[in-house]
Amino acid sequence: MIQFQKFTLSNGLTVIHHPDDATQLVCVNILYDVGARDERPEKTGFAHLFEHLMFSGSVNIENYDEHLEKAGGENNAFTTNDITNYYLTIPRNNVETAFWLESDRMLSLAFSEKGLDVQRNVVMEEFKQRYLNQPYGDVWLLLKPLAYKVHPYRWNTIGMELSHIENATMEDVKSFFFTHYVPSNAILVIAGNINLEKAKQLSEKWFGGIASPPKPLRQLPAEPSQTEKRTLRVEREVPQDAIYKCYHMCDRNHPDYVVLDMITDALSNGQSSRFHEHLIKKKQLFSEVQAYVSGDRDPGLLVLSGKLNPEVSFEQAEAALDEELRGIIENPPEGRELEKMKNKTESLHAFTEINLMNRALGLATYEWLGDANRINTEIEQYRKVSAADFSHCAAKYFTENNASVLYYAKKSS
Repeated sequence: MIQFQKFTLSNGLTVIHHPDDATQLVCVNILYDVGARDERPEKTGFAHLFEHLMFSGSVNIENYDEHLEKAGGENNAFTTNDITNYYLTIPRNNVETAFWLESDRMLSLAFSEKGLDVQRNVVMEEFKQRYLNQPYGDVWLLLKPLAYKVHPYRWNTIGMELSHIENATMEDVKSFFFTHYVPSNAILVIAGNINLEKAKQLSEKWFGGIASPPKPLRQLPAEPSQTEKRTLRVEREVPQDAIYKCYHMCDRNHPDYVVLDMITDALSNGQSSRFHEHLIKKKQLFSEVQAYVSGDRDPGLLVLSGKLNPEVSFEQAEAALDEELRGIIENPPEGRELEKMKNKTESLHAFTEINLMNRALGLATYEWLGDANRINTEIEQYRKVSAADFSHCAAKYFTENNASVLYYAKKSS
């Protein structure tokens, strides 16, 4: 059981304290409720750009990393469709340095043209290297707009196209920052060797004076139900053909989410999974094949993907994937197979929580989803999943009208 206390500052900042006196470190995690879905279609990639801009200097601190390193700390950040998360660990004796650094960049960034130019170029180079010039790098640039037609999940966190970041103005950047990177739109988790009284005192001292507008009102267009199968075939300079088949699924808070997550475990988690046993070892259709859920706050995707062995056609590969999905409906995991999956899930959950940063991130994420205590209770939902739940959810979501398929072909010589 992970112990924690929650309090809210007068400016709307949610703070969660998780004590752990078995370590000499403190982890400070700040989750901002802003991601790629909060961007406008003509100005995408901003949430990811800010992941970089937040390290380019704040109003009173020119070099974030230099001060943190001097205090013995480490940090990182990531952006998703839904959130931007910043986290650091620091020796407990230097914990106030962390509060100073994080509060100053929440107060305001430095907003220099030089800093914007530097980070804009970094992001543009990342776009080229990871998405345009890397084998299979553009898969999600193709698959997302195939699956989504209305919802902002139709573009990637890196952005829809290079020009959106290239043409970002200082006015655009300031507007995005002062709308989303505010106390009322953030969750601060303080975890580690620090008592509640000190956590409250430092939170109030460093964050309490930051003014905050109300939490931004989010009004996103709902993605209409898909009524027919969508397909796209492309050719690229890649070593082997690949297939990506995705199905629209529920949101992260829906009861079906846990079942669908377990379905992907049954299909592709480990050497004894169905995909590995049937499609790699027995039929030898794929060199690698996997299934996973996107885990998005709004209705997301369940994705099947695989690299085809030579001489295997897309028709053969897709038919084999479909057969495995029918197998979940008609012959769902039960008995030893189901219990083994649940034990593996529970073990992974327990192993993950050994790490202090994982606990801090988990508390922030569950609070963002609506209830921080789900970090202690959600595993019970996995334990309750039955064979009948597998069949029901598989039949509900795995229909051809709900599928979008990308045939990613090796360019003919």
